[in-house]
Amino acid sequence: MMQTISTTLGPVRLLGENATPIWGMSNAERNRRMAESAAKNGSTLAPGHELVFNLAYAFDPLLLRLVLETPGTMFAWAGQPIVGQVPAGSDPMQASNLIDLSDGRKLYNRQLRKLEQPMVRELVPQTRKAIERQSYFGAYKGVTDLLTKYLWPELALILTRIAAQLKMTPNMVSVIGVTLCLVATFLFAKGLFWTGFLCGFIFMVLDTVDGKLARCTITSSKWGNVIDHGVDLVHPPFWWYFWGTGLTYWGLGLSAGTFTFIMTAVIAGYILQRLIEGMFLKDFKMDIHVWRRFDSQFRLITARRNPNMVILFVALLFGRPDIGLIALAWWTILSLVVHAVRLAQAYIVHRSGRPIVSWMDEAEAAA
Repeated sequence: MMQTISTTLGPVRLLGENATPIWGMSNAERNRRMAESAAKNGSTLAPGHELVFNLAYAFDPLLLRLVLETPGTMFAWAGQPIVGQVPAGSDPMQASNLIDLSDGRKLYNRQLRKLEQPMVRELVPQTRKAIERQSYFGAYKGVTDLLTKYLWPELALILTRIAAQLKMTPNMVSVIGVTLCLVATFLFAKGLFWTGFLCGFIFMVLDTVDGKLARCTITSSKWGNVIDHGVDLVHPPFWWYFWGTGLTYWGLGLSAGTFTFIMTAVIAGYILQRLIEGMFLKDFKMDIHVWRRFDSQFRLITARRNPNMVILFVALLFGRPDIGLIALAWWTILSLVVHAVRLAQAYIVHRSGRPIVSWMDEAEAAA
């Protein structure tokens, strides 16, 4: 069976039919959402071309981005067409650039900063949960902090599934998370560190859930991204500041000089690290954390919110939240130095005439 539907992107040909749902929707609806999302992000079809989706399979959205970048490309699996952009009405398997992924090849996902074999699986009732799990973990960044990568992925998967079944939007999850973020800030200011930590922990998990829900259900929105990234960018210095003021309720208030030093270190260090990351991205068109393998490994523990919360958690276990904040300040300074050195080294390499290339790109080329 074959049908052609109209989307904002252009004509979409659907091969076969499939009643097995994925993330609370039909596979046809999921593919339609992917096409509409691509159009919103500025993608277009080449003149006289159409998208082709095989409803028997679920696949990584990365494949759609790649076929939209290169007209005439068709991804296949063991001789079966999966997704492609081909001349309207043509045989998908006669595409000018036919790529069969069943050979195990890996592709580099620039959005998620990782090199892996994209998911392609037949969607049937027996494989649905496994496909949802694989697509969920496929939406994880390859380069991120240690908590997001190792501690709560399973918990976030459960919450993402629940949210999808309840037909919650990512923005609904974000609003709950932002509320908890504000509550945590208030509790830190009052010295209620353990309660604030619990609210902050739930917020950090939901900060993962809203993004994964958006990717898995293809419901990303401009304002959702603004809220998500805006809150992520702004709130950490406020947490550290009010943690410092809350120390007085523990009888561990810092002297004026020490408090000023710590706040200068954590706030200025945070801002400067973000500026360095921005400079690297602007000048070399890639994230600083994917340049060399060391940079990707350092991203696990660099002085961002989640690793910093580990420092404060350990300090709380020993009843010394003041020492935790001081350690956080020195870790921020050290992380800033590492980032500054790496930026300087990149400029030296660039001026010597050598290209700045991600180690992941090199690994992809070697593969």
